[in-house]
Amino acid sequence: MKRLVLLAMMLCLAVPAFAAHHQPGNGVKVKPGRATWNTGYFQEALVRTGLKELGYEVEDPKELQNPLFYQSLALGDLDYWTNGWFPIHYSQMPRNYEKRIEPIGYVAKSGGLQGYLVSKRDVEKFGIKSLDDFKRPEVKKAFDANGDGKADLTACPPGWGCEKTIGFHLKAYGLEDDINPIKAGYSASMADALGRYQSGKPVFFYTWAPNWTIFKLKPGKDVLWINVPGIKPTEAQQAQAERLTASGIVGAVTDPVKLGFIAADIRIVANKRFLENNPAAKKFFEVFTLPLADINEQNTRMEDGEKSQEDIERHAKEWIAKNQEKWGGWLEAARNAAK
Repeated sequence: MKRLVLLAMMLCLAVPAFAAHHQPGNGVKVKPGRATWNTGYFQEALVRTGLKELGYEVEDPKELQNPLFYQSLALGDLDYWTNGWFPIHYSQMPRNYEKRIEPIGYVAKSGGLQGYLVSKRDVEKFGIKSLDDFKRPEVKKAFDANGDGKADLTACPPGWGCEKTIGFHLKAYGLEDDINPIKAGYSASMADALGRYQSGKPVFFYTWAPNWTIFKLKPGKDVLWINVPGIKPTEAQQAQAERLTASGIVGAVTDPVKLGFIAADIRIVANKRFLENNPAAKKFFEVFTLPLADINEQNTRMEDGEKSQEDIERHAKEWIAKNQEKWGGWLEAARNAAK
């Protein structure tokens, strides 16, 4: 009888200890932010799910423009978001941010790509390596869909940051008489480009990653990233000019490839005090990472109509179910950090 009582007492002591280890965030409220671009919604949903499994009480994310988010983060009004693009976002942070804000981990290292892609079959047919090849008459003619004598580039709508960079490139490389940037709505223009590709016609477009475009037109299989003729940074790019060239990019026509746009690291950014007080969350942020292909695939599902918050939450659950070993390892690492 005494042994049974002793065993019961030991179990009573062990269960709370196990629960505390299993859910180190128990009793802690967390306030996440979320970017305004929907290509970042998937990783937000996954990280929020992970924190909940660690016992944190996580609020629905507050959607904010970048500078306002970083100001809120520095003030402690929000705790983190998964949508930092670096080094691009450094200039959007408040002064002396290092004391209160910390980028942590890598959702996708060099995953924030931007650049120009061309249908692979036409790269091979015409020997295209860079934008400079669009000065050649036979190339211009092949990519001229409207008969104006210029190669048609699916570009960016007016007001987008990429519109200005593309305009800079065309002027800097003397291509204004050779390339016609199409500035209509991006999704509609890309749908038209996809249709042309599927009918066997050449395509030439700007895009960024993560994005549904490079899931439906896969770099290395359907299209190739091409070079700008040389590195000529815009004024905003000058401090990071070395990052206009990237190595190890899947589906690039050369390695390294001169993208002409800064290849960004997608990172979680958190309030430093929150990280100090929550080692489990900090460790989860450090180890969480996603293959770019998985983000592109989910972004494509949204583009195809599965774009409600319920859809995005379901996509996150399905990803976790397919990656249980990896997911469980992240959670265990977070729990061990809190011991």
